[in-house]
Amino acid sequence: MEQLWIKNLPDDVPSEIDVNQYDSLVDMFEKSVSKYADQPAFVNMGATLTYRKLEERSRAFAAYLQNELKLVKGDRVAIMMPNLLQYPIALFGILRAGLVVVNVNPLYTPRELKHQLNDSGAKAIVVVSNFAHTLEKVVDQTPVESVILTGLGDLLSAPKRTLVNFVVKYIKKMVPKYDLPQAISMRKALSKGRSLQYVKPKLVNDDLSFLQYTGGTTGVSKGAMLTHGNVVSNLLQADAAYSPRLIDGKEFVVTALPLYHIFALTVNCLLFMHKGANNLLITNPRDLPAFISELRKHPYTAITGVNTLFNALINTPEFAELDFSQVKLSIGGGMAVQRAVAEKWQRITKNKLLEGYGLTEAAPLVSCSPYNLDGYNGSIGFPVAMTDIQVRDDDGKVLPQGESGELFAKGPQVMKGYWQRPEETANVIDSQGYLATGDIGYMDEKGFFFIIDRKKDMILVSGFNVFPNEVEEVVAMHPKVVEVAAVGVPSELSGEAVKVFVVQNDKSLTEQDLITHCRKHLTGYKVPKLVEFRDELPKSNVGKILRRELRDEVKPS
Repeated sequence: MEQLWIKNLPDDVPSEIDVNQYDSLVDMFEKSVSKYADQPAFVNMGATLTYRKLEERSRAFAAYLQNELKLVKGDRVAIMMPNLLQYPIALFGILRAGLVVVNVNPLYTPRELKHQLNDSGAKAIVVVSNFAHTLEKVVDQTPVESVILTGLGDLLSAPKRTLVNFVVKYIKKMVPKYDLPQAISMRKALSKGRSLQYVKPKLVNDDLSFLQYTGGTTGVSKGAMLTHGNVVSNLLQADAAYSPRLIDGKEFVVTALPLYHIFALTVNCLLFMHKGANNLLITNPRDLPAFISELRKHPYTAITGVNTLFNALINTPEFAELDFSQVKLSIGGGMAVQRAVAEKWQRITKNKLLEGYGLTEAAPLVSCSPYNLDGYNGSIGFPVAMTDIQVRDDDGKVLPQGESGELFAKGPQVMKGYWQRPEETANVIDSQGYLATGDIGYMDEKGFFFIIDRKKDMILVSGFNVFPNEVEEVVAMHPKVVEVAAVGVPSELSGEAVKVFVVQNDKSLTEQDLITHCRKHLTGYKVPKLVEFRDELPKSNVGKILRRELRDEVKPS
């Protein structure tokens, strides 16, 4: 397919990058902590971790893993925590020891946790005490030999540390009882590691850095094998796309998405470390008053999130009162950004909400909106540097500009494969190295790519394809709608019918009002036949609306 996007890129955005700029993520880390040593790297709960302190503590943690736990290059170590200062220390300690990070969602059930620990073969886990009770239920049925525990406030100064941990445990009762007698505290591990010798392993770009597990919405959850080269390439690809807007050593990024999620991990943590930025870690973004209070304290320059996060902020009156004069980059990813949200965000902040597109298997960034876009245009932008996107039909034929089919992506960021699943790997990566994304889309005459929807979310009404994203986009345009999800439900008349689940901000909104509104913007077969009002919609821990759960509710028993 003609690479139209290259000639339409902003003049200062390169289409090529030097993927060998760093030997590994550890090489990138060491250069950043040396260059920006006395600058703040992470801020959380009022405490600041400088690049120098991050280097010292991650080195101590790496030495502890190597000497006390006897872990060797390639061993897997799980991290199960929200956004805290402990996360980057554990992350870079594990990587610097030559080990592989296995990110774990702290809200996993015992069953989900057991699967991931067993599938990855993790020998150790770093876990926040709030979730230790989940680990206790399954740890004996996994390969985990060492448990490193930390409290929410463990890296704060002495009086505040004691207060925060006391309040969390005894006042808010956020730490259910657990029994892990062999566990060691992270504070003790760091203390011991300071007196141990750290030996830097020889790492190359083909070595594994992460086993990043997919959501498991189809079949069993699988670990995407991301190498140091995959992730280094992707942070450099993101840098090429956004660097004209960023100044080394001067940025302050807001990280509300959890760092265990691939989007926040690569873009917020790793890209902004490469840039020498300060990183505000938000532990609980669902507490909007506290979140906005944090934003008020810090003149931030960049923010990332998912559509639901941006939507929640713009629908909170206090948010509009903040000072946005320093904000130069707002990036939405993880799910489709809706026009109504993007336009309201731009009105309030005077900053464009740029959409990035990717998937876990691509570390994750595949494409992004150019920074000089006039405003929301509904696209996922252009492929990032050294990335090719093809649109293919069901027979694998590459389709011309304007025609819709499944998107396939190829580039240095595409994973090595699924951990210990060669057949699954062969199903998604073809012989030419192209990754099947499972997303349906097309390229327009300017080279912009558009996602129509996920292949599996498609609704079939009387033989016509209806894409939920399109229906949701129209419903979300209604001023009395806060959130919406569209799914297909069984219909004797048409095979499937469109049903929307809606959260309203005005109870006067009726089913008929919405249907009338939709008829103005959608062809007849796309108009919802059913409307159900809800107080809230089911979401993943990173804020994605879970259509699958809603579909399961309406399936005939």
